[in-house]
Amino acid sequence: MDNPTTQPDPAAPPTTMPPPHDGGQPQPEIGASASEAGIPAAQDLNADGGGHDLKGTGAEFGPADQPTAEDSEGAELLDELRSALGRYVILPSKEALHAVTLWVAATHLQHVSQHAPRLAVVGPAKRCGKSRLLDVITETVHKPVITVNASTAAIFRSVTANPPTLLVDEADTLFGSPKMAEKNEDLRGLLNAGHQRNRPALRIAGPEHQPVSFPTFAMAALAGIGDLPDTIMDRAVVVRMRRRAPGERVATFRSRRDIPHLHLLRDRLAAWAGEVAELAVEREPQMPVEDRAADTWEPLVVVADLAGGPWPGLARSACAAMSAFEAGQDEEGGLRIRILADIRTAFASLGDPEALATTRLLGILKEDAEAPWAEYGTSGLTPRGLQLLLRDYGITSANIRFPDGIQAKGFARNKFLDAWARYCPTQAPAPPGD
Repeated sequence: MDNPTTQPDPAAPPTTMPPPHDGGQPQPEIGASASEAGIPAAQDLNADGGGHDLKGTGAEFGPADQPTAEDSEGAELLDELRSALGRYVILPSKEALHAVTLWVAATHLQHVSQHAPRLAVVGPAKRCGKSRLLDVITETVHKPVITVNASTAAIFRSVTANPPTLLVDEADTLFGSPKMAEKNEDLRGLLNAGHQRNRPALRIAGPEHQPVSFPTFAMAALAGIGDLPDTIMDRAVVVRMRRRAPGERVATFRSRRDIPHLHLLRDRLAAWAGEVAELAVEREPQMPVEDRAADTWEPLVVVADLAGGPWPGLARSACAAMSAFEAGQDEEGGLRIRILADIRTAFASLGDPEALATTRLLGILKEDAEAPWAEYGTSGLTPRGLQLLLRDYGITSANIRFPDGIQAKGFARNKFLDAWARYCPTQAPAPPGD
């Protein structure tokens, strides 16, 4: 583990909060507000350091969605949990801090949720705070099951009708190489299936070797170096940790001293969740994202809406910003969307002809200095490479006779219309006066 749990300090009484870390500013009590907790200003997930622009993402609110000015008990509990997390770990942005806070709270409502989002805590190297974050999460989630060195069979049997929260540290040792990933394919299948209800796993078990259905539905947090398998990342709220910069300080974590306070907070969260569980079942919140991203974030947004205060807005802002960032990290999927958009631009630059020869289309694509096509592969994008990128859309080249009488391999524009509409629709023009 890159952040090993510190051995208990016999000299410290269990109810004493940690002293200031290496002589820094005094640390607040658990339950202090976020600003009192010294939570750093938002550090943007974007490489250019600019702020997340949420305009037009669906994260804005209409009058019916505006949070009330008076914080509810749920909002106060989320504030306390956010302060507790920020006390021991510096998250990469305020959105990430809000997301982890809501994810932890959502574990206490997973028995009434339709989806069980994963929390992927990843970083580029050791000492980024991944294991320390998992330490704090372990003490605040519902029914934690730590899976270090656990067999896949044992994990299968740990998931019951009352779903636990699975916690996997050093996940890179499970999926970090093709050989290890192949060895742990059953575990990946469990993590994929368990994202949604009613996806049991069938296994042969018992002395009579009969097929047995094992439930898989359970929330899970995984921490490791580098990205997890893409099927897991696609079902996860992704937090990209980084090492603390000079001057960034956190409190030390002492199990004997700090865990009792975290357990008190956990128990209060569980009690509140029990009171609002029936309301959670009926919730279908407005989401700033769609499809699987909406499935993944919905339990977090439900918690925020039930808590009230500023949390409905914070949840949707985090959802919109972090989902948009992760969409840009999917290099293979991003290229497949980009090729569609760039081909549409190529057709438009020539007046939208009915067809383009493959060689002409490739030439236009590779002329764009800001596009990746001139450096794609070993010698730039080839006809074969273009076919492979378009294959999943059902678009292929054909022999086409062009107006000048030449027959050549090419692409008809009307073959792209459906894919353009589905995967990269043009934005509708703004109404007059906007």
